[in-house]
Amino acid sequence: MNDPILQFENVSAAHADGTPALRGVAFEIGGRAARAAVLGGNGAGKSSLFLTIAGFLAFEGSVNIFGEPLLKSSAESLRRKIGFVFENADDQLFLESVFEDIAFGPRNAGAREPEVRERVGAALAAVGLNGYETRHPRRLSQGERRLAAIATAIVMNPRLLVLDEPTANLDARARRRVLLCLKQFDGAVLLLTHDFDAAREITDRSIVLAEGRVVFDGATERAFSEPRARAALGVEDETFLDHV
Repeated sequence: MNDPILQFENVSAAHADGTPALRGVAFEIGGRAARAAVLGGNGAGKSSLFLTIAGFLAFEGSVNIFGEPLLKSSAESLRRKIGFVFENADDQLFLESVFEDIAFGPRNAGAREPEVRERVGAALAAVGLNGYETRHPRRLSQGERRLAAIATAIVMNPRLLVLDEPTANLDARARRRVLLCLKQFDGAVLLLTHDFDAAREITDRSIVLAEGRVVFDGATERAFSEPRARAALGVEDETFLDHV
């Protein structure tokens, strides 16, 4: 694989109570516009993988991001190159207006106000929230909050966008808007989700986790016909394929 942007080699991690979260996880994602999904049910290890990439979960093994080892000393600088979107949009929206929330990252990075306004405007346009600058985040719909959270990530011009369940609890219209935004993102995407249809639409490769282990790594379409992956995803019934 050319120019890997994310590499996990025999990575294991545990929750605070000592329960294993990841067990010998190994995979590699490469290419500027790579699109991959990490699939699995509740407790499979998706959120732990997200926290590991963000440098918030201690681990054994090796993680390399953009060719640089993820260490305590490098975690902060590497985070600046990645756009993280948490499952709960309220974790990223904490100021008094949509503009202020999206502007927080560029301002914190030292951008001048003209540049901040330009970048915020571009991010709002990218997620379809033009004109929402003065809205209070708590007055947005759930779908609008998710889009605003994505805007707080893409305003930093990340090379990689990592999203934890971005379509969870959204109605059909909001879900469609989120997926359209991700399709149009000009960079690599790692989608951590249990939304099978979103994975099929956005990605061409899927890594399936079960109890913190990789049980499948290959073409997304194959994940829905490979027995171990289907078992891990809870779709052992053959009739499932008629609906995906």
